[in-house]
Amino acid sequence: MEMLSKRKPVDDDEEGEDGVYREHKRQRLSPVGNDSLLSLARYSDDGDEEEPGRARANGLLLDENGRRHDSDGGDEIGTVDDEEEEEDESKIAQGQVRGRRQGLVEIRRDCPYLDTVNRQVLDFDFEKFCSVSLSNLNVYACLVCGKYYQGRGLNSHAYTHSLENGHHVYINLQTEKVYCLPDGYGVNDPSLDDIRHVLNPRFTREQVEHLDDNGQWSRALDGSNYLPGMVGLNNIKETDFVNVTIQSLMRVTPLRNFFLIPENYLNSKSPLVHRFGELTRKIWHSRNFKGQVSPHEFLQAVMKASNKRFQIGVQSDPVEFMSWLLNTLHAKLRHPKNKNKSIIHDCFQGELEVVKEIHKRLIEMKENGDGEGKDGAPDGNNIASETSRVPFLMLGLDLPPPPLFKDAMEKNIIPQVPLFNILKKFDGETVTEVVRPCIARMRYRVKKLPKYVILHMRRFTKNNFFVEKNPTLVNFPVKNLELKDYIPLPTPKENEKLKSKYDLIANIVHDGKPGEGYYRVFVQCKSEELWYEMQDLHVTETLPQMVALSEAYMQIYEQHE
Repeated sequence: MEMLSKRKPVDDDEEGEDGVYREHKRQRLSPVGNDSLLSLARYSDDGDEEEPGRARANGLLLDENGRRHDSDGGDEIGTVDDEEEEEDESKIAQGQVRGRRQGLVEIRRDCPYLDTVNRQVLDFDFEKFCSVSLSNLNVYACLVCGKYYQGRGLNSHAYTHSLENGHHVYINLQTEKVYCLPDGYGVNDPSLDDIRHVLNPRFTREQVEHLDDNGQWSRALDGSNYLPGMVGLNNIKETDFVNVTIQSLMRVTPLRNFFLIPENYLNSKSPLVHRFGELTRKIWHSRNFKGQVSPHEFLQAVMKASNKRFQIGVQSDPVEFMSWLLNTLHAKLRHPKNKNKSIIHDCFQGELEVVKEIHKRLIEMKENGDGEGKDGAPDGNNIASETSRVPFLMLGLDLPPPPLFKDAMEKNIIPQVPLFNILKKFDGETVTEVVRPCIARMRYRVKKLPKYVILHMRRFTKNNFFVEKNPTLVNFPVKNLELKDYIPLPTPKENEKLKSKYDLIANIVHDGKPGEGYYRVFVQCKSEELWYEMQDLHVTETLPQMVALSEAYMQIYEQHE
C-alpha cells in the first residue's frame, strides 16, 4: 500500500520494472507513429476511469483497458465491457486512437491539497485556451489560481505550473476529471461536485418542466443574490445588441427547454449550437459562483459563424442579429428528413399571403433593357399581379413619419401611434409601396400565426449620408393582444380553436441617437409574474406600465394556450 501511494506517472522513455509492459504497449500503438507533436495529447482523459463514488480504497489503480488493480494484487473488471474493449482494439489497429494515457492512474480520496482550492477565482465563461500555448486541446484549469494550462504530462504547462507555483489541484475542462500534480493521481471527492456543476451545468427533464414554477432566489459566492434566468450578461465591448437578443430568447419556453438538455442537439456539429446551449444552461443555473454570466465563448462562435459580420467592439442591430441567429440555428438543427422542421420554426415560423402588383410598362422596360416601353394608362389592364405564400420569422411594422415642424413652444412633439394602426399592414387590403428590387405595390395577409410572434418597429432609416431615427411611440398592450380584432385570420380547421390572443414576454428598446445609443430589454419573469429591466449587468424590477412607455424596437409575444 505504501509503495502504490507514492507511485508517479511513468514516462515512455523511463526504464523500470514495467519495461516489458511498456514495450508491449508501444507495439500496439505503433500504427500511430512517433509524432513529437502528440506528446501533450497522450495525456488526455479519453480513457475510462472509475465512476465517482465507486472507488473502494486509496490505492486503487486503473490500466488503459479499464481493469482495476487493488492493493492486494487482485484484478477486478472495471467500467469497460468486452464489446468496448474489442472496439478499442480495432481502433488501435487502424491507428485511430492517439489519446490513450501511458501508464496507470491512481484514484485517491484523501488529497491533502483540496483546502487550497479557491472557488472565488474560478471563471469558466471564457474560451478554454491554454494561457501559455494558446491551444484548446486537453486544457486544464488550476483550481488554485483559475488559470488554464495544457496537458498534465512531465513536459506540460500544467505540470510546470504546479512545480513553480505550488498549485496542485487541476480539472480537465472537457472530461471534468480532477488530478493532483505533480504526483499525477486522480482525485475522487464529492466536495468538488459544485465546481463540476458550474463548469457544465446539468438539468434533468423534470427540473426543466418545473423551471417556471420555481421562484426561489440563489446566493452566489460573492454574496450577491440572483434569480436563475434573470442574471445579467457582461457587455464585453459594444455587445449590448447580443445581450438583449439572448435575454429575449431566454423567455421563449420551448426554445429554452430544448437547449437546457444537451442530448437534444448532441448530433449537431455546429459550435454555435453548443455554445448557445452552454450559455442557456449557465443563465438558468441555480448554483453559479457569481450572479452574472459572460457570453464570451458564444460571441467567439458568433464571430466565426457569421464571418465577422457580428463581432466584439462593433455595434450592430439586434433585429439583424436576431434574424441571422434564428436562421443559422434552424439551418444547423433542422431535421434530416424534413428540412423545414426545427425547434426554431416550431416556435417562430408563420406564413403570409403576398400579393405583388407591378405596372406592365415597368416589366417591359426591364425586359427590353433599353429604358423604352409602351405608354399606358394606369388602369387595371396594365397591372400584373402575382400571389405567393411566404414564410416569416418576424414581422416588420412601418412607423408614421415624425412631424417636420416644431410647435408654438419651439419643441418637437413626439407622436404616438397605436399598435393596431401599424398592424393594418397585414390585413390583406392595405397597400405598401416598395422600391426594391423593383417598384411595386404589395399587400400582405397573415395565413398562419406562430406560437411566438416577433414584431419589429422600423425606427431607423438609412440613406447615403446618415442614419435617421423615428422617435414615434407605439402604444401596445402588455397582456391580451387580440389579433383577430384588427387583422383577418384564416378559419381554423375542424376541432381546432383559433389561437389569436398573445401576451408580451420581451420588449427591446433603443435609447439615444442612431448609431450611438445603447439597447436594453424588458422581460417577464413567469415564476414571479413580474417585469424586469435588463441592461447588460444591471437587472432591476420594474412596473408593467413602464414597459408600455418605452420606445419599443423589437417585441416577442407569446400565444395563449
